[in-house]
Amino acid sequence: MGPAALAQVLRPLKDQHFPPSLLVGLSAADDAAVYQVNEQQAIISTADFFPPVVDDPYVFGAVAAANAMSDVYAMGGEVLMAINLVAWPDDLDPALLSEILRGGAETVARAQAVIAGGHTVSDHEPKYGLAVTGSVHPQRIFTKGGAQPGDLLVLSKPLGTGLITTAHKREQVADEDLAAAVASMMRLNRDASRALADLAALSGGVHAVTDVTGFGLLGHAWEMASQSLTSMRFTFSSLPLLPHVEEYAARGCTPGGMSRNRAYFGPHVRLDARLDAIAEAILWDPQTSGGLLAAIAPELWPRLAALKATVPFWLIGEVTTRHIEEAQVLLEVY
Repeated sequence: MGPAALAQVLRPLKDQHFPPSLLVGLSAADDAAVYQVNEQQAIISTADFFPPVVDDPYVFGAVAAANAMSDVYAMGGEVLMAINLVAWPDDLDPALLSEILRGGAETVARAQAVIAGGHTVSDHEPKYGLAVTGSVHPQRIFTKGGAQPGDLLVLSKPLGTGLITTAHKREQVADEDLAAAVASMMRLNRDASRALADLAALSGGVHAVTDVTGFGLLGHAWEMASQSLTSMRFTFSSLPLLPHVEEYAARGCTPGGMSRNRAYFGPHVRLDARLDAIAEAILWDPQTSGGLLAAIAPELWPRLAALKATVPFWLIGEVTTRHIEEAQVLLEVY
């Protein structure tokens, strides 16, 4: 569902009463819900599922599982268990579903968690994902709000999965480019989340975190900026990109979600005149299992950059001005 339609359908739910133990919920939309159990423990709950983005059923299962668990890592937590969510056509070989579930289960196992059950329905189009339960200390939750002027913006995965998987659907992608996208989508955000959590535990300074998925880099950055009431500036040449993404954008291999992202978030964005349609496609490209976007204090960057061999992060921008109302918030890209 596009961001405009989603905002509309969620609006009535935000008027309900929320108990104090619900630390993160619909009142300020975030990557997952967080419910405090006691002084030392809070439960993270999230769900995500979608149609296949690749042909290989095992890979699809692995990517969908990594994508669903990413919301837990965006909140600074660890995954405990997951429940399979499956929609499956009656006339499709169930052996393919077995491979999808195997890919999901092995990916959840890499997170040192377990698949504990599931639910299936009949549908005309196959879909797969997870309902995920995680845990986090109540005082160590990452949220989208909290970015401060002077913070640096860092990203833990390259962009372009939407463009490459669309090129794959059109049979226009090079095998090695698809392999690079698959490797990125299958990589868990666990190590990136732990790196940020370790820095936060030592000295604070990790002020806001989200993961970059269906709303694209600028859509998710806007969510962070609007909840923080701060503007942000990005340097396009600093963005990490998957191989040949600009070529696929030039060919017009753009997902349908890209135009919805631009229509909804575009009024809050100012692009440098030198940035062309190819750059726009990359900035609005819906990501699958994308990286973590974090606003961190500048003094943390050298320590985070030193981890690049094992936990890559890229410096892509900065938080600029604080505002008193959301209407003043602006994203700028140069």
